[in-house]
Amino acid sequence: MRVFLESIFFQFICGAIVWWFGRKALRRFKSLRLVFDIVFLVEIITYLIGNIFHKDLPDDILIFIMNCCDAWYIALLYMTMMILTAEFALLIIKWFRIKPQFFSSNLEKIRLALFVIIPICVTVLMIKGYHNVEYPIKTHVNITLKKGSSQIDSLKIAFMSDLHIGEVIKRNLVHRYVTMCNEEKPDIILIGGDIMDFESRFAENMHCEEELRQLKAPLGVYMILGNHEYRANRFAKFRWLKKTGATLLVDSVVEPAKSFYLVGRDDLTNKDRQPLQTLLRGLDRTKPVIVLDHQPVTISEMEIENVALSLHGHTHNGQIWPYNYFIKLTYPCSHGYYRRGPTQVFVTSGIGVAGPPFRVGTHSELVILHVKFK
Repeated sequence: MRVFLESIFFQFICGAIVWWFGRKALRRFKSLRLVFDIVFLVEIITYLIGNIFHKDLPDDILIFIMNCCDAWYIALLYMTMMILTAEFALLIIKWFRIKPQFFSSNLEKIRLALFVIIPICVTVLMIKGYHNVEYPIKTHVNITLKKGSSQIDSLKIAFMSDLHIGEVIKRNLVHRYVTMCNEEKPDIILIGGDIMDFESRFAENMHCEEELRQLKAPLGVYMILGNHEYRANRFAKFRWLKKTGATLLVDSVVEPAKSFYLVGRDDLTNKDRQPLQTLLRGLDRTKPVIVLDHQPVTISEMEIENVALSLHGHTHNGQIWPYNYFIKLTYPCSHGYYRRGPTQVFVTSGIGVAGPPFRVGTHSELVILHVKFK
């Protein structure tokens, strides 16, 4: 409900600004103003129907409504920023009387031109943002860890997080993720939570577990829970995750190749999850410890416990510019590589998306970690 209300609020504010600007630009075109008003009214009604009756609508109709409204929301966001920038520039020009006669006599034409140019710019931006989701990049990272009593010299880790399989991320994209991952021939594959989005039925109906079962790595495929696994249909999600063939680590530890420890933490949503200190108790600490934890909020705990490497997702690096700046203020480690004392940290922007199928200023990514033990 909170997300719904926040979305309504921002859509109302941005929509009001765009509507006000559009009516001013179309002042002399009454028929176009009427069409403009109808478009806004239809979108608002469609959005309310999709959110209020989301449990009753057929999936195909619900997905269509969601995609339309999500695209409209992103378009409103960037049109609002461009409109406010343009209006501020016009205000500055007026204050400093820069060519006052030209701008005063051509103000309506300028606004009409902006009414055409701004939607074109936003459309191009959204096409690029959609491409960033459909075609994830591969991020290669070199990591050096202390060898200790490890019996291996190197390790290639394929790490992906935040698939968000559901209304937006469908089977064709999951197939692409699996293909990208297997192409790298990793030694081990790690999935950092938020495998599903909100409802479980979409992944179940699309049989996406069949795609995930194709992931291949000699040391195994491991996954953990994210905050989305604790949303609707929690137990149905847990049952589905077992069908993927991956090993689900929930506050548990494994020792691949008897050379390092992999600790899979439960998500922070579960307030009763085990402390890291408890999970590490009794382990041979001469071996490197790699921790998989969905939310990057316990970095100091990793540092205290001398964890060699911690891997996280959750932030999406903001997904949509300028939200990445707010993410940086929220999380001390928001995206990329960090060093915190003895602990090396990597936070991925995620390979999927939550909400709108767009990434502006960020990329969906598969992370390939080339680990050397020295």
